[in-house]
Amino acid sequence: MPQLTIAATDGSGSFGAYLAEPKTPRGGTVVLIQEIFGVNQAMRALCDWVADMGYFAVAPDLFWRIEPGLDLNDTVEPELARAFQLFGQFDQAKGIEDLTATLAVARKLPGANGRVGTMGFCLGGRLAFRMATGSDADCNISYYGVGLEGLLADVPKISAPLLLHIAEADKFVPPAAQAAILAGVAGNPLIAAHVYPGADHAFARIGSPAWNALAATIANGRTAEMLERCLG
Repeated sequence: MPQLTIAATDGSGSFGAYLAEPKTPRGGTVVLIQEIFGVNQAMRALCDWVADMGYFAVAPDLFWRIEPGLDLNDTVEPELARAFQLFGQFDQAKGIEDLTATLAVARKLPGANGRVGTMGFCLGGRLAFRMATGSDADCNISYYGVGLEGLLADVPKISAPLLLHIAEADKFVPPAAQAAILAGVAGNPLIAAHVYPGADHAFARIGSPAWNALAATIANGRTAEMLERCLG
């Protein structure tokens, strides 16, 4: 599969990133941020979907410092348990460093226009929020990000559009957390937060037990509109 190699900014080595190139480039690049399962088939399929819309898509291997090349399936119980184990070892600050390095490389991809956004899922949704508060990405999109209620103090740092997709029935983001997130971003013209009734965590991942076609279609439409507006 197509790969980029990106140097870590702390000098500790380099990491791989899946690259999907559009047949007819029409805009910028999206850095896709993995769930806890690595750059697996689901993440690669998401990259290919973004490329089908005309954008370059790059998904860096954020767990490379622990187990490079991770490719787990959440429907297989031992692999699910392994993913949570690795998540417990993951240094999110280093992950942000690696995403920032990926952002810099993505801005210079031949054929792209230099604009770059991030799009993350679960853990990646949390990291997309952190990129919104701490990077120069042109837009950021968070699908069912976890723990966002603990990041709200940084909302004033946001200077580019941020789109939040929140699953109403998300067991990892209970009602109190959802209420705190919605209150914490209310009134900020750069932030759009949408709650999807009856949808559970991972509702937008095809093949997920929680796949919800209606919610995913609506959410993905909003995502496409933001990418067109910010990167097209």
